[in-house]
Amino acid sequence: MAHEGKYNIKAISNMVGIQPGTLRAWERRYQILNPVRNDSGHRLYTEEDLRKLKWLTEKVSGGFTISQAVSLLETESSTVGTFEEEGEVDSPQKIRDELLTMLLSFEEGKAQDLINHAFSLYSVEKVVIDILGSLLVTVGDMWEKGQITSAHEHYTTQVLKTRISMIFYSLPSNGLLPKAIAVCGPNETHEVGLLIFTLFLRRKGFEVIYLGSSIEDKDVELIVKEVDPTFLFMSCTMMENAEKTLNLTNQMIKKFPHLKVGLGGYVFDGLDSKRKGEAQPFILGNTKEEWNSWLTKKLAEID
Repeated sequence: MAHEGKYNIKAISNMVGIQPGTLRAWERRYQILNPVRNDSGHRLYTEEDLRKLKWLTEKVSGGFTISQAVSLLETESSTVGTFEEEGEVDSPQKIRDELLTMLLSFEEGKAQDLINHAFSLYSVEKVVIDILGSLLVTVGDMWEKGQITSAHEHYTTQVLKTRISMIFYSLPSNGLLPKAIAVCGPNETHEVGLLIFTLFLRRKGFEVIYLGSSIEDKDVELIVKEVDPTFLFMSCTMMENAEKTLNLTNQMIKKFPHLKVGLGGYVFDGLDSKRKGEAQPFILGNTKEEWNSWLTKKLAEID
């Protein structure tokens, strides 16, 4: 049974490929597992725990941080207790695999039909995050490892981003909410986290101008001056770009004192204590709860 304790910590650590210390840290910090105790008081993990851990480690291997992966897990509360068994018909994993095959074969018509089918089965968030967003991470990883050509990577990425953009712009915006700009930080090319956060904003009714990557600092300044948004959101995924992103943040605030800047990305968790303290007012966090809390606080500051 799914809720019957079967595996000790050593066994389950070997099965999912993570160290027992890491497993304990995840369990303590995120409270995502429900091990039971045997007669001797030792923790035993269930089949459900095993499926959760496999799902989380897959996401981490695909480029998400553990906090981001846990956040995705929490957004799927309706299916947390009923993870798809491997090989289940029309599971997100099966759809991802088929979609990848179609796109790498340049079969866009079939790929779009499959995406439509996915939306008929799952929520918007689940399709965008767990299928399209996850596939973007996979394709980028395959290209970096030399497993696919740049042509395959560009084509597949463009199809997926275009479909996600269609979803963004099909969502109504609330004219009473402030405008926002979403852009990758200096030298940043990874957009998955920013895309997911932008979807979060669009679902709340924000009018978001999504700029993505490869935007020069001076152009960001020009667009902010032209649009006059209340919020500027920037993402950073690589530590070597963190300092430049923070410098751009300070530069924008000096030039536009009214501007509320939010920074997303796990790299900010790795800053030294002094720099992290300075950046803390801008850090959005990695979960929907943290995003909501940050937005609520900033909206309250607006006259």
